[in-house]
Amino acid sequence: MTMKLPTVSLSHVVLACVVLCASLTISGCHKTPAAADAPAAEEPGGKDKAGTAEESEGVTLKPEEVKKMGIVTAEAKTIMHSPEATGFAVVLAHESLATAVAELDTAAATERQSRAALERAQRLVGTAGAMPADTLEVLMRQAAVDQVALELSHRKISSMFGQNSPWKNQTSSPQLRALASGDAKLVRVTFPLGASGDAPPASFRLAHINASQGGKSIEAHSVWPAPADANVPGRSYFAYLKSSEFGEGERLLAWMPIGEAESGVLVPASAAIINGGKYWCYVEEKPGQFVRSELDPSMATNDGYFVKEGIEAGAKIVTVSAGQLLAREINPSTAAD
Repeated sequence: MTMKLPTVSLSHVVLACVVLCASLTISGCHKTPAAADAPAAEEPGGKDKAGTAEESEGVTLKPEEVKKMGIVTAEAKTIMHSPEATGFAVVLAHESLATAVAELDTAAATERQSRAALERAQRLVGTAGAMPADTLEVLMRQAAVDQVALELSHRKISSMFGQNSPWKNQTSSPQLRALASGDAKLVRVTFPLGASGDAPPASFRLAHINASQGGKSIEAHSVWPAPADANVPGRSYFAYLKSSEFGEGERLLAWMPIGEAESGVLVPASAAIINGGKYWCYVEEKPGQFVRSELDPSMATNDGYFVKEGIEAGAKIVTVSAGQLLAREINPSTAAD
């Protein structure tokens, strides 16, 4: 028996091809993307490699903004600085020294008079005007007593103000006279045990007790060891100060250089700002870009702060309007219109 196949027209063939292509296209849309087609991996912190450029540090200003804020810079200068130990000092009243000097003057005058009387009597020995032997003995005894009194006065001053004072055994010393009259100040400085070596330092820096770091200080160069004080533990020194900056009885801060001098740069005191309990300054790394740099307040000098690293010599330090830069950095919404 012969079977008859159905007749397939050309239009049916075309329709079948269209359906097959459509199904292949739909299945391709659900295909898993290749590794090369995957989105770029994120960097730690949520920034992608193809993201925007990284934000610059500090504060960036336009020239007109710099002018409007009144920003002024100064170049960091190279200086040498020694580590310092901190101590306390007191300006002694000149009354006690004046009393001791008056006693010394009296003893010296008495000793000169008795010595002169003895010498005169000794010159007359064997002459018609010679004094009796007992009178000569009295003069000799009195001269010896007055000599001892003079030495005692010297020792009293040395016990009070040190054996190695600049006026040692010099009754007419200009320094001693200036201290006794109040024209100069005698300062007693005490440092903690172990802060200083055996030899006295060449100089001290002295400042008011409420002086800020990097504030004004006075240097004292005439320094010698002071007798120990049982009430104040530590090593003490005296300093001769020809200055009216401090009053008698005033308590002071003192700094003594220790160790070898180091090289660094000076950051002016006007450049320092405080934020978060730390000291900072701003450095203009390139025109219009100001970056904050931390300072060590323990390394203060007469004119500012000593910085060993982080700021190079010649760097432009912001000395005026650093506080405005800090406000701009912390809160960019404070930007001027």
